[in-house]
Amino acid sequence: MKKIYSTDRLVLRTIDTSFTKKVLDYYIRNKEFLEPWEPRREPVFYKPISQKKTIRREMDLMNNLSMLRLWIFKKEDTHFQRIIGTVSFSNIVRGCFKSCFLGYKLDKDEINKGYICEAIERGIHVMFEDYKLHRIEANIIPRNIPSIKVVTKLGFENEGLSKKYLMINGTWEDHYHMVLLNKNME
Repeated sequence: MKKIYSTDRLVLRTIDTSFTKKVLDYYIRNKEFLEPWEPRREPVFYKPISQKKTIRREMDLMNNLSMLRLWIFKKEDTHFQRIIGTVSFSNIVRGCFKSCFLGYKLDKDEINKGYICEAIERGIHVMFEDYKLHRIEANIIPRNIPSIKVVTKLGFENEGLSKKYLMINGTWEDHYHMVLLNKNME
């Protein structure tokens, strides 16, 4: 189930295991940059077999419509050679909840160019229009000011602080619970 979306400067697309080396390259390039914001990674995470398993698992979740991960490429990269980031919408719940969690990351060399806002904004449109969700939730470590600025710019509101919410880089971290509601479903 390949999905491809575009913005003015970017292409956001689902991938399959043929992209394993490109995903691995992204994570290796950004290892130190992402480390403070993500779970502690074991050495096997940086091996092709681990990334291939993750891609397969996520493909199954996307086929079940319980997740959507879009990998970000610059539009001029017409052969999809270099991943510059990813936007994911996980734990998609239907029924009376109609909600999901937002996650995102961008290449250390591409920050402060507006790419992540552009990508997330397109993803929000997909979640609200195509998936018919009512809310998108993003949980952000309070000291991650750039990330808070991104979601605030996109209209997310802070619903409060979740104490020791996720284990990040070996430490239980508090997170702000940021939420965006679909105004077309009010």
